[in-house]
Amino acid sequence: MSKNFYEALKERRSIYAISKESGVSNERIQEVINEAVLHTPSAFNSQSARVVVLFGENHNKLWDITEASLKKIVPEENFAPTKEKIDSFRNGYASVLFFEDQNVVKNLQEQFSLYKDNFPVWSQQSSGMLQYVIWTALAVEGLGASLQHYNELIEEDVAKEWNIPSGWKLVAQMPFGKPVSGAGEKEFLPLDERVKTYL
Repeated sequence: MSKNFYEALKERRSIYAISKESGVSNERIQEVINEAVLHTPSAFNSQSARVVVLFGENHNKLWDITEASLKKIVPEENFAPTKEKIDSFRNGYASVLFFEDQNVVKNLQEQFSLYKDNFPVWSQQSSGMLQYVIWTALAVEGLGASLQHYNELIEEDVAKEWNIPSGWKLVAQMPFGKPVSGAGEKEFLPLDERVKTYL
């Protein structure tokens, strides 16, 4: 599937209605993610991003863990909408977990103490770029995705389940699958309120 850069930007939307189908091979999905990890920039070429891709029962287990964690903090009488939301993610084909390796960040802080306060910020910026690149690349492949942040709630259980190194900090979760319905219309603020140009 070939699209130009601007078409790809427009097609990347938050898609919540996804199915357990993909229409794309696991090998192709892995190839797309690998290319994104290789070529997304990072400060000082630190390459601090880490990614875990969960297919099949591993994907389901992620959202089982998330649901169980949420049950501990959401009152039972209010849990139905939360369960519905988690079910929509579980209904997807697979999930990408985004991490940042804090050992890399700490080493850079020690090497370049003048910039030490910036490295955690730059790490998050790089992670955001990677999330966007993978999200857009999946959209080009015809897959719908959304970005979730249950980080602190599930990080410990995720680390145990998939043997995540202790230095990896969970940043985001991205369930994806074949879109069941589109994202709907999107409103845009006037560009003249957002962009200043001086010639």
